Amino acid sequence: MRVLVTGGAGFIGSHVVVGALSAGFEVAVLDNFSSGKRANLPAGVQVFEADLRDRDATLRAVADFQPELVSHQAAQASVSVSMKDPRFDAEVNIIGGINLLDACTAAGSRVRQVVFASTGGAIYGEVPEGERASESFQLEPQSPYGISKLTFERLLAVYGDHRGLKSTVLRYANVYGPRQDPHGEAGVIAIFFDAALAGRNLTVFARRAVGDGGCVRDYVYVADVARANLRALTGELPHPVINVGSGRATTTLELAERILATTAARSSIEHGGVRAGDIGRSLLDVTRFEQTLGASTPLDGGLAETAEWYRAR
Repeated sequence: MRVLVTGGAGFIGSHVVVGALSAGFEVAVLDNFSSGKRANLPAGVQVFEADLRDRDATLRAVADFQPELVSHQAAQASVSVSMKDPRFDAEVNIIGGINLLDACTAAGSRVRQVVFASTGGAIYGEVPEGERASESFQLEPQSPYGISKLTFERLLAVYGDHRGLKSTVLRYANVYGPRQDPHGEAGVIAIFFDAALAGRNLTVFARRAVGDGGCVRDYVYVADVARANLRALTGELPHPVINVGSGRATTTLELAERILATTAARSSIEHGGVRAGDIGRSLLDVTRFEQTLGASTPLDGGLAETAEWYRAR
């Protein structure tokens, strides 16, 4: 079975590639290497160096490799970048995504299913205290990034109804783990590890007011995300939409303290203001995930493994 992984040289995508290879799939990668790295890829993996915004190149890659399955991980993945440049976000996540879907449904294509890396952190909007966002929760994205992910989910439904393309949507919480680049569009855990191991201070941005402990997030280890993707590719997920997270709430301040403890760093914690586009509280209901895939990796365990990778770098 052939699998094309878009964004396969990136942080999450490369873990999906390794998992798919281990499961016996024939794998190819489509990546423009704007943030992905060839060093993330196992030797011998076929690579199509192309940008999804390049319609002709995308059509050629799918036609040349002839995959049966597509894992769509490529994205403009930063909320802050989307706030600054919503046009760029839409060009990558919506127009680029349409180019991919057209390639998957072009004459002669063998693609029968797309697994889409969506967002649970940005698509639901603010999650009230005491609640977790299930897959049927309100969809109220508060950033162009969240809006573009929701738009692509809707496009998948249209292509399913009118062109017969099946899909599975995985709504990720805040993903962390080995290979996450602390520079560019990095997650806070990568940024904190990079700062702590270099002896720099960690900045906790406020939820409502400076010093309040910061936003509440659901952090999920990348191995659990790769596991969910593999089960989706093999058709073992019984739901068309599934949250991929831990279901455990952690404030940014708690996270910073855990990382300092894990690394034994002497860095200090600083407090910053509220950032535009940040959701105050995001926490997922992971009942579907746990029923199908079991418990996710505990945060302390995932942080310990991640710390070892950053030290080795």
